[in-house]
Amino acid sequence: MIEAELKARVRAPEVTLRRLDERAEGRAEVYQDTYYDTRDAALEAKDEELRVRTIHGPDETRTLLTYKGARADEESGSKPEHETRVEDAEAVHAMLRGLGYVAVIAFEKRCRNYSFPARGRHMLATLVRVPDLDGTFLELETQVDEKDVVEALDDVREVLAELGIGADDLTREQYTDTVKARRLRQAAGS
Repeated sequence: MIEAELKARVRAPEVTLRRLDERAEGRAEVYQDTYYDTRDAALEAKDEELRVRTIHGPDETRTLLTYKGARADEESGSKPEHETRVEDAEAVHAMLRGLGYVAVIAFEKRCRNYSFPARGRHMLATLVRVPDLDGTFLELETQVDEKDVVEALDDVREVLAELGIGADDLTREQYTDTVKARRLRQAAGS
């Protein structure tokens, strides 16, 4: 499956939050993300990602191991995604290190997730704040077969417009790249 997703910078978070609350009940969660790669950055060179995400929610804490393949759609950055829940986060981190992977970046995302139907699809909207970054982001995604990516992204754009997000708000900015760059600037200024 492909995660047909668009991400935007949110200019009016309160308005977007209200519009999302009208569609579904939000679920506040904090993500602890750690991205891994080989020492020679082979995954990054192939546009692939390997992530361990621990999600702290109001009722439970769960951990997911995720592999994302190279982009299936250049304009949006949508990627094939394979994900599974794991029982023991520390064991997974130890396994990846034992296999020769190194943690290249770790950061926190403070999220409010909304799951709802729209345009005949299941949509997941995530309002995101990353403490390392300025501003609020909105990610809107739906899972589709590769042949349906373009149509699904059109549906995602329509729902974003209903939420007050325009084409000028869309960004392909990657949290990993932006957090790395900001940390390097901070380290250079220290």
